[in-house]
Amino acid sequence: LCASMRSPIMALFKQQKVEDVYEIGEELGSGQFAIVKKCRDKSTGMEYAAKFIKKRQSRASRRGVRREEIEREVAILQQILHANIIKLHDIYENKTDVVLILELVSGGELFDFLAQKESLSEEEATRFIKQILDGVNYLHSKKIAHFDLKPENIMLLDKNIPIPHIKLIDFGLAHKIEDGVEFKNIFGTPEFVAPEIVNYEPLGLAADMWSIGVITYIL
Repeated sequence: LCASMRSPIMALFKQQKVEDVYEIGEELGSGQFAIVKKCRDKSTGMEYAAKFIKKRQSRASRRGVRREEIEREVAILQQILHANIIKLHDIYENKTDVVLILELVSGGELFDFLAQKESLSEEEATRFIKQILDGVNYLHSKKIAHFDLKPENIMLLDKNIPIPHIKLIDFGLAHKIEDGVEFKNIFGTPEFVAPEIVNYEPLGLAADMWSIGVITYIL
């Protein structure tokens, strides 16, 4: 592609080795087609999380993530700046992966925090839900639906303080909801998805509220 034909999103994908700029460290987590590792900027010493997303190599393949899906996730992350949502710092690309350099959130998942605590007081639960609602309200004000809200996608900045600060992560399924454009899909985590997803009905921002209801019940 010539420079004039490249989309603004594509232009941001740095075609150089991420290892030249960042020291890649321990694995922090993994999903079906992504792995997250701790990394450190060699020039500043700042620590981040590097999300290696495996690219789909051909249209016929089922392994990896399609290019347009990665670009959609990046485009959404670029629009977001909120205290309760993960921040995108940089983007790299090689033959097999797109690497998102993200804010490092090292307090673990809300899921693990709940498992250790066994039960939360009503006040603790309320403070968590308020932070989740603050983040989701911000997304919805920008017509962005997350579509994969669950305790595994809610991270704690520091689990050792009484009411940890939370960050919403993983925007791999997120979509911009456009007026007059019908969007349907079957995706997400079965225990947390809204009925309209299961029923293959038109989707909107309200699907996230169902997921928050399930999270509230769990808390």
